[in-house]
Amino acid sequence: MRRVFLSCLLFQLLCACMLSAQKKVVNRIKQGEKQTIVVYGTSLCALPDGTLTWPAMLQDSINAIYPDAVEVINSARSAMWSTWGVQNLDEKVLSKKPDMVLIEFGMNDAYLPYHTSLEVCRINVEYMIDRIKEANPQCEIVLQIMNMPIREHLEKRPHINAYYDVYRKIARKRNLKLIDHYAYWTGILKQGEEEFLKYVPDGIHPRALAWKTYTVPFILKELGIK
Repeated sequence: MRRVFLSCLLFQLLCACMLSAQKKVVNRIKQGEKQTIVVYGTSLCALPDGTLTWPAMLQDSINAIYPDAVEVINSARSAMWSTWGVQNLDEKVLSKKPDMVLIEFGMNDAYLPYHTSLEVCRINVEYMIDRIKEANPQCEIVLQIMNMPIREHLEKRPHINAYYDVYRKIARKRNLKLIDHYAYWTGILKQGEEEFLKYVPDGIHPRALAWKTYTVPFILKELGIK
């Protein structure tokens, strides 16, 4: 019984320490110490046409509150998935020496033509976490679950929820911050596809109205910046 109690106590202390570490980046931002945030993922972060994306909006929004507090580096790439994420981690993430990394590859891991199993998805995400922590134990890692696809995009990703659940399970297991955008997108979709398409015109990629109205404010709230 005592051994069980000590194990539970140790686990609670470990969780408390990790949660405390996760708040350090935001605290440094608020204190005016410049931080580097890397966004790593798919075209949901980096549109193929190279136009303004939500990571750029996020940088502007934070710096509007805390001047020159962050540099948000967009290392995402259109049409990529977690295997690409593993292969390019050194160049796209580690070389930037980030204080925080936001990771999302679930949408394209679920893409049938890429033949990425749930297990490979999990292994890839956990590998990226381990490598980032090995390079910088103080780096805060945030996992993201993005919007759902609809119509032909959903047909090519019929198990999207299972892939998003991989992220949820990893976040719980490793006590990482999870920003779950799926929650508010569910509410929008319940209002009908016509409402959903106002924000996601092609059925998979949210655009500026969605970022300004939902995505960026939600990230700021979840991180505790605003």
